[in-house]
Amino acid sequence: MMTKETATYRGWKKLPDNRIGHTLFSLGMVARVPYFGTVLPQVVRLEPGLCEVVAPKWFGIHNHIGTFHAIAACNLAECAMGMLSEATVPTSHRWIPKSMNVQYLTKAESGLRAIAKLPELPDFDALTEGTDLVVPVSIYDKRGIEVVHADITTWVTPA
Repeated sequence: MMTKETATYRGWKKLPDNRIGHTLFSLGMVARVPYFGTVLPQVVRLEPGLCEVVAPKWFGIHNHIGTFHAIAACNLAECAMGMLSEATVPTSHRWIPKSMNVQYLTKAESGLRAIAKLPELPDFDALTEGTDLVVPVSIYDKRGIEVVHADITTWVTPA
């Protein structure tokens, strides 16, 4: 069976791989999924099995101690997982988030970088019934320290 790329991933590939292209893509993403906009995300890398998104530390995501709010970090993790899924899951299948297991490892005192990465790509041609696909997301601060880790389970089914 020939599988097709999603419109989201085709859009990413059509834009220039630079700050302007990344900004245009990210604005389109936020227009489609407005809640992601609360963390001011910018997708900086996207390919099947991998997505990298950065978000600045700004007053809108501060918690009571002035650090990156834990739930804002979850929003960033879901953003990275969602874009990874859009670049990975072909149009022959559908995906939806099912659960999220999050570990808050240390205070996030800077802007963050979320990296969603699958250890290996699924064989979607062999996927004929619904299955769980766990997407690990590591979130790092500006010093490169992992401050949050999320394992997001998505439910993937044939379309």
